[in-house]
Amino acid sequence: MNTPNPDGLKTDYLWKEILTPQGITNIIENYAQIVEEIHPKTRKKIRKQVFPRYHQLDVVRRLLADALQNGAGKRYLIQHSAGSGKSNSIAWLAHQLIGLRKDDKNVFDSVIVITDRRILDDQIKNTIKGFMQVGSTVGHAEKSGDLRKFIEGGKKIIISTVQKFPYILDEIGDEHRGRNFAIVIDEAHSSQGGKTSGALNASLNDPEDEINDVLEKRMAARKMLTNASYFAFTATPKNKTLEMFGEAYPGEEGKIKHRPFHGYTMKQAIQEGFILDVLKSYTPVNSYYKLVKKVEDDPEFDKNRAQKKLRRYVESHDHAVRLKSEIMVDHFHEQVIAKNKIGGQARAMVVCSGVERAIQYYHAFKNYLQERKSPHQAIIAFSGEHEYRGGKVSEASLNGFPSNDIADKIQEDPYRFLICADKFQTGYDEPLLHTMYVDKMLSGIKAVQTLSRLNRAHPQKHDVFVLDFTNDADTIQEAFSDYYRTTILSEETDPNKLHDLKAALDSRQVYSSDDVERFVLLYLDGAQREQLDPILDACVAVYREQLDEDGQADFKGKGKAFTRTYDFLASILPYNSTEWEKLSIFLTFLVPKLPAPKEEDLSKGIVETIDMDSYRSEKQATMKILLADDDAEIEPIPVGGGGRKPEPELEHLSNIIKSFNEQFSTLFTDVDRVSKRIQEDIAPKVAAYQAYQNAKLNTPDTARLEHDKALTRVMLTLLKDDTEAYKQFVQNDSFKRYVSDMVFKMTYESYIPKEARG
Repeated sequence: MNTPNPDGLKTDYLWKEILTPQGITNIIENYAQIVEEIHPKTRKKIRKQVFPRYHQLDVVRRLLADALQNGAGKRYLIQHSAGSGKSNSIAWLAHQLIGLRKDDKNVFDSVIVITDRRILDDQIKNTIKGFMQVGSTVGHAEKSGDLRKFIEGGKKIIISTVQKFPYILDEIGDEHRGRNFAIVIDEAHSSQGGKTSGALNASLNDPEDEINDVLEKRMAARKMLTNASYFAFTATPKNKTLEMFGEAYPGEEGKIKHRPFHGYTMKQAIQEGFILDVLKSYTPVNSYYKLVKKVEDDPEFDKNRAQKKLRRYVESHDHAVRLKSEIMVDHFHEQVIAKNKIGGQARAMVVCSGVERAIQYYHAFKNYLQERKSPHQAIIAFSGEHEYRGGKVSEASLNGFPSNDIADKIQEDPYRFLICADKFQTGYDEPLLHTMYVDKMLSGIKAVQTLSRLNRAHPQKHDVFVLDFTNDADTIQEAFSDYYRTTILSEETDPNKLHDLKAALDSRQVYSSDDVERFVLLYLDGAQREQLDPILDACVAVYREQLDEDGQADFKGKGKAFTRTYDFLASILPYNSTEWEKLSIFLTFLVPKLPAPKEEDLSKGIVETIDMDSYRSEKQATMKILLADDDAEIEPIPVGGGGRKPEPELEHLSNIIKSFNEQFSTLFTDVDRVSKRIQEDIAPKVAAYQAYQNAKLNTPDTARLEHDKALTRVMLTLLKDDTEAYKQFVQNDSFKRYVSDMVFKMTYESYIPKEARG
């Protein structure tokens, strides 16, 4: 949707910027391509014409113009949603950056493209090589030594994955430092860890800087380079990414905010039809259990830990996994296959909380699909080899084909279900994915990235569906709201917090300033572990003997916070602090040697004392999660640290089970459960009825009449999924009166318009 144009028509960019002789010539020369792709099934070559979308053309032209004006040394953050054609944007930018000239000199000597996923790495490499006129200037740095070889050989564009960078950068010789670089980063939030960016900056730094002190060199290496421009692309910028690459501008109360240089939002991509809205059909599933005690005595356990263990026990119980698998398989057959989604080609992803749970689901799916005599099969995806019930298993051993074939196999029948444990949840682009079944806690960026696997467009794909067994709509809404529109950093990280952390760490007297000085001197001089460890071991002994459990938790937490925050701030602060650098080096080695505070597990053994009596899952109403139109502000990285060991709350086993069953049992197990249902489900629906809202402007008696009508309609809708509730409501007068009085009390005062009160 075009934004208002204060200077004329909203569409005048078309003839002012695009359909000019210069604009058309530029597009034909630098953007329009014929690319070849291999069809996944027929393996035949397909020729496709690629033409830039407006936001792609706009971002590349703006970046080129700014780089030409300001030269090397700037940082740019580009927040482009999934479905924005990011790979092509990166390729077009890299291709034109090498030709950028000012005063008869190249602005950049080399362009380095960094990605963090192999699939995207290949995609960008192939797109860039698609420009025949620059094909010979592109190098793909796959192994150590490639980067040096490519620079010496005159390769102008070098592509690599961020995982290889720490090794490849060691190969860059001094003769190549001091040149100007353009560093194009895909998915900046995961490509700019402190150590990786430090290694990158050290390798490309200017050798003419007269820095003789090793410590000064380390600090200089952490800084963002003045002889390189950074072009960072991401759909979901973290606070750290915004502060490192975003544009700074003044906010209220003297705060400095940061925003992207260019944006193409999730909202815009959905409106323009390039991705689908994954929140349009979101359905949470509530689980209800009943546990029983199978021991005669009534031992005490830590209540909070016990509740978590019981939840984990129930959700991973074979009976629960089997029941949830049946719900997923039945839903897929009846609502996806039977309704011919994506022209009968729809696939589903099952997102699991861990490898063991994924393997359980794989076997449950396999068995149930056979029982149903279904023509479809499941594929499992996880990394490495794992112990499972007495044997070792891997993807290949379970699937019957190599791991590298998974992405291709899921596109072919009979495979329709992809069961994943921390794999294929980011960077996986499969338009045939229609449905996602979630059995894993998700929040923040992880929730956005995971559910967004469904959003890729397909000519026959008109909707998507999420069935979530673990999260609720509020959690998912909160996660997506940060990235639906432009994301802004509310304020910069306060470096003074490092002074506070250092003071708190020093006050614990686990180490002395002499310990830090001796350790850093030895370390920078290349000392071996036998010289370094005695200093650290003496500090560990003080930590063990002189700090209580709360003190240990506080010290270790603050130590981690200091190194994490300093690693980030050291790259963007305009000044150096040798004291911070020394303490960071010291703590980097000390913190991993500190044992965690001893915490006796007072919930140990609880799983052996209980058994599951019953389990059921209840699908809630499908909803569309709505997101706000405003730009989202996120907070800077947390600088605090430390903490204290939580006090266990001991409770008898019988009470723990009672509390657990009250929380997760069926509707009428207890009054508290009924009250919760009324408050969170029934009352909001009654309050939303327009006739009832209008009646509140009249007398309370009129409002009560309309309230009772609305309540009857709401209870009638429950007939479909809760016949017992409706039966009690129409047959049990005392229960009906209780519900009616409670809902009216909740909705009349709290929802009444202010002008109609009193």
